[in-house]
Amino acid sequence: MRRFNLTFVFIAIFAFSAAYGASVHKADVVIYGGTSAAITSAVELKRSGKSVIIVSPDLHLGGLSSGGLGFTDTGNKAVIGGLAREFYQKVYDHYEQKDAWLWQTKESYGNKGQGTPAMDGANRTMWIFEPHVAESIMENWVKEYDLQVFREEFLDRSSTGLTKENGKIIRFKTLKGNTFEAKIFIDATYEGDLMAAADVSYHVGREANAVYNEKWNGVQVGVLHHDHYFKTDISPYVIPGDKSSGLLYGVSPEQPGNFGEGDDRLQAYCFRMCLTNHPENLVAFPQPANYNPANYELLLRVLNSGWRDTFRKFDPIPNKKTDTNNHGPFSTDFIGMNYDYPEATYERRKEIIEAHKEYQKGLFYFLANDSKVPEEVRTEMQKWGLAKDEFKDNENWPHQLYIREARRMVGDYVMTEHDTFSDREINNSIGMGSYALDSHNVQRYVKENGFVQNEGDIGVHPKQPYRISYGSIVPKEIECTNLLVPVCISSSHIAFGSIRMEPVFMILGQSAALAASIAIDENRTVQSVDYGKLQKKLIERKQVLSN
Repeated sequence: MRRFNLTFVFIAIFAFSAAYGASVHKADVVIYGGTSAAITSAVELKRSGKSVIIVSPDLHLGGLSSGGLGFTDTGNKAVIGGLAREFYQKVYDHYEQKDAWLWQTKESYGNKGQGTPAMDGANRTMWIFEPHVAESIMENWVKEYDLQVFREEFLDRSSTGLTKENGKIIRFKTLKGNTFEAKIFIDATYEGDLMAAADVSYHVGREANAVYNEKWNGVQVGVLHHDHYFKTDISPYVIPGDKSSGLLYGVSPEQPGNFGEGDDRLQAYCFRMCLTNHPENLVAFPQPANYNPANYELLLRVLNSGWRDTFRKFDPIPNKKTDTNNHGPFSTDFIGMNYDYPEATYERRKEIIEAHKEYQKGLFYFLANDSKVPEEVRTEMQKWGLAKDEFKDNENWPHQLYIREARRMVGDYVMTEHDTFSDREINNSIGMGSYALDSHNVQRYVKENGFVQNEGDIGVHPKQPYRISYGSIVPKEIECTNLLVPVCISSSHIAFGSIRMEPVFMILGQSAALAASIAIDENRTVQSVDYGKLQKKLIERKQVLSN
C-alpha cells in the first residue's frame, strides 16, 4: 500500500509538471538572457561542439540590436571581429538584395553611418539596419544551429531559485517551474540577475573617482558635454521664478552631490525609436492613456528659448526609417526615473518600463499636436510616426527598453578609464573596445542660482582601441567558479560607458563561450582557463585582440 501511494505521488507530480511544461533541462552550458551576446555565445558553443540552452526572459531575441538600435555605435570598426563581424556581414548581404528596399532605393539611402559609410562594400559589412532585419538574422542563427531556446522564462529570484554548492552553480529554476542544469552558466542579460542570484559581487551606480583614481566617474556637476544640457537660464518652477509654486515634472528636489562623489543613481534609459515619414508606412503618434501635457512644460520652455535641434538625432536607417535617440536638454531620456530598476522585482520593472513608454509616447504626441509647440516644430513632427512594419506585435513600439547600465560585476579585475585610455597593460585580451566613454544624463536638478540643469552626461574619446581583459568577465574565484558574465562585466561606471556597445557585447559573448568550452574540456574553473589556449581559439575565430 505504501509503495502504491509513493508511486501515485510521483505520477501526480509528473502529471502536474507536464501540464505546466515544468521539467529539468540539462546542457553543457546554459545561457540566461536573450541579448545579442546570448546569441553569439550560443552559436559559438554549437560550433565548438557543446550542447547549449538559451533561457530567455524575452520573447524577441537580440536585445537592443533588434530592439531599435540600428544606427550602430561602432567606434573603430577594424576591431570588430568574429561573430560580431559576421552579423554585420549578414546585414550587408540582406541589403544587397533588391527586395530589401521596399520604401526607397538602395541608391537613395545615402549611406550615412557613424563617421564612416553605413555600407562597406570592400569588407562586405553594413552597420546600419532596420530592427526586423537584425531579429531575422538572430532567428536564422537559431534555426541554422538548432539552438534550444526557452522564451519568456524568468529566473526565479527567490532564495530557493538557484542552487549553488562549493562555489558552483548547480541549477536554477524559472517562474514557470522549469529547472536548468549545466557545467557552465553564462549571464548574458542587461540586468545581471543570474549573477546576483549566485551571490557574485556587483555595483550599482557611480563609484567615487577616488575608488579607482578616475576623473570621469562619480558626480560630474559642472561638466557639460554632447549638448545634452540647458544652455540658457530656464526656470524649473511651475510658475517661472516662483519657488513656492513647486517644481516642474522631471526636476529633482534633491541636491546633485559634489563633483567626484559616488552615488547610486543611474544614467537614463529610453526606447530607441524606429520612426518614418513615409506616408504608406506611417502610424500617427498615439495619445497615451495617461497623457498630461504639463509633463512637457520644461521642453516647451526650451523650445521657446529658441532651441531647434529636435530632429538632430533622427538618424536614417534603410527604407525611410530612423533610429531616433535622445538629444538635447529635454528629449527621449526619462532622466531620474530608473534608479530602482536593477534591483527591482519583475513587477516593478514592468511599471518602470511602462512609465518610460508613457513618457515617450506623450513626448512625441505633445510635439506633434500641442498648439503651444512652435509651429515649425509641430508641423515637421506631424510628418513623422511609428513604422507600421516594425514591432508588429507590440503596436509598433520597440520591445526592448534601452538598459544602458544596471548591475556591474566586481571581479578580481575591474576595467576602469585607465584601461580605456590604454594607460594599463592588459595581457589577456578577449576583444577590443573603441567607442567614447559615454554616459547619458543621470539627474535633472536646480542650481544654486535657481535655474535648471542636467548632470551626468559624459563623452570622452579613448586615444586608440583598447583591450578588454578576460578577468573582467569572470567573478572572483571565491564567489563562483562556473559563471561567465559578458554583459554586466566587471567595470567602473565610466569605463562601462565605452564597453556597453552592442558589437562589444557580441564579441564578449563569443569569447565567453570559447572560455566555457575550454573549461569544460579540461574540467577547470573559469578562472583557471589557460589564456594561451583561449587566445589561440580566439584568433582562430578571427577575434581582434590588439592593435
